[in-house]
Order: sequence, then structure tokens, then C-alpha cells
Amino acid sequence: MTSASPVLSYTSGVADVPLLYQTIGQNLDHTAALHPGRDALVEAGTGRRWTYREFRADTDVLALGLLDAGVGKGDRVGILAPNTAEWTLLQYATAKIGAILVTINPSYRTHELRYVLRAAGISLLVAAREFKTSDYAGMIDSIRGDCPDLRRVVLLGSAGWRAVLAAGRAADPARLFAAQAGLSPDDPINIQYTSGTTGAPKGATLSHHNILNNGFSVGRICGYTHLDRVCIPVPFYHCFGMVMGNLACTSHGATMVIPGPGFDPVATLAAVAGERCTSLYGVPTMFIAELNHPGVGTFDLSALRTGIMAGAPCPVEVMKQVVSRMGMHEVTICYGMTETAPVATQTRVGDSLDQRVSTVGKVHPHLEIKLIDPGTGLTVPRGAPGELCTRGYSVMLGYWNQPDKTGEAIDAARWMHTGDLAVMDARGYVTITGRIKDMVIRGGENLYPREIEEFLHTHPDIVDAQVVGVPDDRYGEELCAWVKLRDGAEQMTAESLRAFATDKLAHYKIPRYLLVVDEFPMTVTGKVRKVEMREQSVRMLANG
Repeated sequence: MTSASPVLSYTSGVADVPLLYQTIGQNLDHTAALHPGRDALVEAGTGRRWTYREFRADTDVLALGLLDAGVGKGDRVGILAPNTAEWTLLQYATAKIGAILVTINPSYRTHELRYVLRAAGISLLVAAREFKTSDYAGMIDSIRGDCPDLRRVVLLGSAGWRAVLAAGRAADPARLFAAQAGLSPDDPINIQYTSGTTGAPKGATLSHHNILNNGFSVGRICGYTHLDRVCIPVPFYHCFGMVMGNLACTSHGATMVIPGPGFDPVATLAAVAGERCTSLYGVPTMFIAELNHPGVGTFDLSALRTGIMAGAPCPVEVMKQVVSRMGMHEVTICYGMTETAPVATQTRVGDSLDQRVSTVGKVHPHLEIKLIDPGTGLTVPRGAPGELCTRGYSVMLGYWNQPDKTGEAIDAARWMHTGDLAVMDARGYVTITGRIKDMVIRGGENLYPREIEEFLHTHPDIVDAQVVGVPDDRYGEELCAWVKLRDGAEQMTAESLRAFATDKLAHYKIPRYLLVVDEFPMTVTGKVRKVEMREQSVRMLANG
């Protein structure tokens, strides 16, 4: 007599509506025809606003201007700017002509910017002149000679930007109709660079089909209609902003509300109150900043009902306060990665508080997930830990010009291997328990030690470097660098290392802690023991 087979950690998402098979431009045109007079986009800080009729018209003008500038299907257009209305207009204008938008993290410094411009073969770069401490115009000038594909740079608000718009207004609209007619929903439309364990960022290449459907599904689970107004303080350069935010709105006729160019708790609260937002996005640290602001009680948040928290685990007390003090009774938790457009799992309206803080929900409609034994590749039973893999419409086309890296991430059966360890319960809810790789998640940013280690090796006094994550109350994790110095080198401090890295690495990639050591903990075969290194880091930092 044989025992019953265990229930395996596999599930597929039940869908009550079919996938959209449209380009992003077609979907926007459809929404604008349904809701021409409703708000599409509001830039709360400046008071600028667009109805769907106006947003479509301005998107078309910019698309025609890009065509006049020689940009066509498959050309890579970079955007280096904080959250602005122009960022959003460019997102949809490039989609309308089939140009591939390369979203660049506005925290990048010259080292990273040069790499992305060259790796993606960006021919046109649209950039803000500056933001906070970043002089983008100066950065671009300093590296432009190293980027042979870069034919043109257009600074937002400049005469060059105005010239592009003027050319678009003077152009024959038939050019745009012809360009759109030559597009397929399966065409690549977006490249987002993610840090990689190889030390160099990899360009996750996403299609109209990937990101339009993912945004639509996220919005549908949040219950969006044309009556919703979504406050989006998360960055557009990441899927959280441009897919879960913008595309979730435009695919449902909802309103995109930009509270400001970068996250500010007061500006965010003011935008929610002033625009009567029904939904608010953020990573847990953003919600913590809003809840802890002394003036939070002066803002009318009564229109809020839902939102999304993602990027890091949500503390129980924070979730309780988001529900009770902000009125977000239908707030959802999302899990995913850029390579999956990005959301693979999401909690549902009506899920318990425990499900929203201890799990990342269940599989999205039209997708599959399974948990496998990393050693055998076999699906593990429910309740056992395994590597989370996902398959379906959302899986990226591949890493730009890196078929070898694509093959390492996506197997022959089209399963995307996330590298995250998880457990699936009897109801199909997933809990993330750890990471196979050494990725560090700092305040919602995914950081890969290898990239930072390779940069540290460029320091003339460092002969070897290892980077690990250590626990942090505010950001979840912080970076700690272990370094060996060359003989005769002067003593190094965290401050001197930060000075070396400033303007070369994004601020969040610069290690907060530094430990100067003679040796690293090693295995008998000569491999660095990062688990032990993390444990030692916590002890050493605690002891000063």
C-alpha cells in the first residue's frame, strides 16, 4: 500500500478576463476615447494637469517630434530624470513609435551612467539638467566622448526640448499612424538595468505585452476604475512607478498623481489630501516616514482605500497603522522582480492582516509559480522551502545583448528563476524566507555585492574587498564592506571610503560600514564564507 503523493508547491493564477493583446499606444488611445475629459495626469507640486484627451494629444506631439529627430522602432532612448510629467509623456511617446525606453536610475553617477549608455547603445538621451546634488548636464558632458552611439542629448526645459515639441506640432499625424501600424505587442519597449552578480548591471528587456498586462492585472486586483486617483511617490525608473503605477492607471482610466520629483513625506501627504487620492504606493520606509511625520494628522486622507506596499517586508505595526490611521483597508502587498515585469504574487482585498505581513500573497492571474529544490530542480512539497520560479506572459524577453545571462535566469521551459527562497502554504500563499544569492535589499533597492566589490577594487589602497548586508532598523539592511589594504597604506575609514565613492556610485550602493581586516573567513576550498562574514559583521559592529 502506497502513501498519497504530497501536494506540490505549484500553482497557476485563475483569470476572469483575458490578456490584453495591444501595444501600450493602442491601449492609451482606447482609454482616452472612453474617458476623454477625466484627469489622466496630475503633477501636484506644480499644479499641471492633463485630461486623457490632453494627455493623448501631448503624447502624440512628443512621439511625432521623436520621429522627426530620427528616432524609430527599436532605437534606444534613455531617460535620466526624477519623477516629472515629461518622464511620463516620454514613456508613452516612445511606446507609440516602438522606440525602446531605457530607464536610468537618477541616483547613478558617471561610472554607472557610462556603462548603461554604452551597453544599451542609447542614441538619444533625455535628461533633467540637475536634481538634488546631481549635475546631470555636467555628468553627461564628462562621459559623452566615451559613448559612440549617443547622437543627441536633450535636456528637459531647454531649447532642444522645445524644438522637439515644435517639430511634433508641425508634423503630419499620418507619420505616427504609420509608425503605430508597424508595431506588435510582443516588441521590446523597455530596458531596465538591474545590478548583477557578475558585477555589471544587466538590461532586463520587456515588451508591451509584459508590462501592459502586468500593470493591468495589478490595477484589477486593487479594484481600479476610472474613478481612482493613484498617488505615485515611488520612482518611475523602476517598474514600481512606471508599470504598477502609470500603466495600472492608464489601462483602467484612473488618474496618475505625481506628488513630487523625489520622495518627500509632506509632499506625498499633501498630494493625497489635495487630489483626493484613493490609492497610495510606497516601500515600507516611505509609509513609516509619512506616519511618523508630526503633521500627518492635519492632512485629510479620508479618500484613501487601497494602495501597494512592496520592496521589503512590512512590519506588523506599520501595516496596522496604514490600515487604521491612513484608512487603507484594502492595501495590498506585491512581490516580483524587474525581470517579471515586475509582479508575480499579490495579496488580495479581504486578506487578513497576518496574510499581508507574513506573506507576499498568491500568484497573479495568467501566471504560474513553483518552488524547486535548487539542487535537483524538482518541485518541493507545500510547506518546504524552495527557489521561487515563475512562468507566463510577464517573463522578460531576456537580458539585452546577454544571451548567456538570459540562459542562466530562464530555463528551457521558460521558467524564470528568481534566486529567492520561499515557502508555499496549503492555500497557495507564498512567504519569502531568504535568498540563494547574496543580494542585499536596502530600503527597497536590490543591491548585489559583486558589483560594489568590483568597484572597491578600483581604490588604489584596496587589494581585496567583500560586501555583505547587515540588519538595519530603518532600511531593513545596510551594506558592510570588508577590505584588505595594501602594505603601507594609510588607515581607511568609512568616511574616506564614502568620499572616494561619491559621484562614482549611487549613494545607496556606498557601504555604510567598513571593516579593515587581514583575512576573510574562508572554506577549505578557498571560497569566502559570506554567511559567517555577516554574523561576524553584526558582532564586530555591536562591539564598536
